[in-house]
Amino acid sequence: MKAVQRPDPAWLESQYNNRALVPDHAQYFERWAAASKAARSKLDGLIDVPYGHEDGETLDIFPARSTAGDPLAPVLVFIHGGYWRSLDKSDHSFLAPTFVKKGACVVVPNYALCPAVTIPDITMQMVKALAWVYRHIAVHGGDPDRITIVGHSAGGHLATMLMACDWPSYSPELPDALAQNALSISGLYDLRPLRSIGFLQGDLKLTARDAQRASPALLPAPPLWDEAWGVLHSVAGGEESEEFQRQNRLIQEAWGCEAVPTCDTLPGLNHFSVLDAMINPRHGLHQRVLQLLA
Repeated sequence: MKAVQRPDPAWLESQYNNRALVPDHAQYFERWAAASKAARSKLDGLIDVPYGHEDGETLDIFPARSTAGDPLAPVLVFIHGGYWRSLDKSDHSFLAPTFVKKGACVVVPNYALCPAVTIPDITMQMVKALAWVYRHIAVHGGDPDRITIVGHSAGGHLATMLMACDWPSYSPELPDALAQNALSISGLYDLRPLRSIGFLQGDLKLTARDAQRASPALLPAPPLWDEAWGVLHSVAGGEESEEFQRQNRLIQEAWGCEAVPTCDTLPGLNHFSVLDAMINPRHGLHQRVLQLLA
């Protein structure tokens, strides 16, 4: 599938620079950081659990509230964004309390950041993280057979890449479909346009080869194991740029409606307020996450 060709790098930057598109973005980050600090102080979480031995390979686990004899809880793995070059799992603990309260075990992995690593490197770190979750989450009360991945922005890209992973090739004891389903929020599926954007390329150092092999829309659609297992859902805010809207549609066009049954635009939401909607019990996005967990 060919990307839409835009000869003007300045136009591309205007489309992909979300911090410029949302002038009060710093207020979101400040509020998330404060709420995340409060969440870590209140929840009975395990912080900085290693899932590997390389830089950035740690995750936070927020077990579901349960009593002896309760069944294993569904697992929500949230992958943060930041264009693969910024932000941290600690900035996103604020997402955990509402889902822990609803009976989920929440896991937030970290990864090393560009330019110290490449996007394919980060993708393989997330493969390693999810394999660790599958193997070990039962010890923390989570059900390894009920894993839902949610990713935002670059995290949406990574969540989508995980759905395309050939798990038995990575490790023979892993199941064909390791995650039950995934939700990509404001995800990126064709990375080739990013190679023309100056403020990103300096850190990403994205080569043509890496853009090709790390673009989910350019990869074969993953096999559909059944109607509800192994499927991807994609959403974007209605106030996001034309290019983010195109990227949102692109993955369904590339993989088909069976693998990507929903591809929705959420009115009134920008690139950052979508995460506020995710934890708002009155918003449809929050209800969608609960449905996926169920």
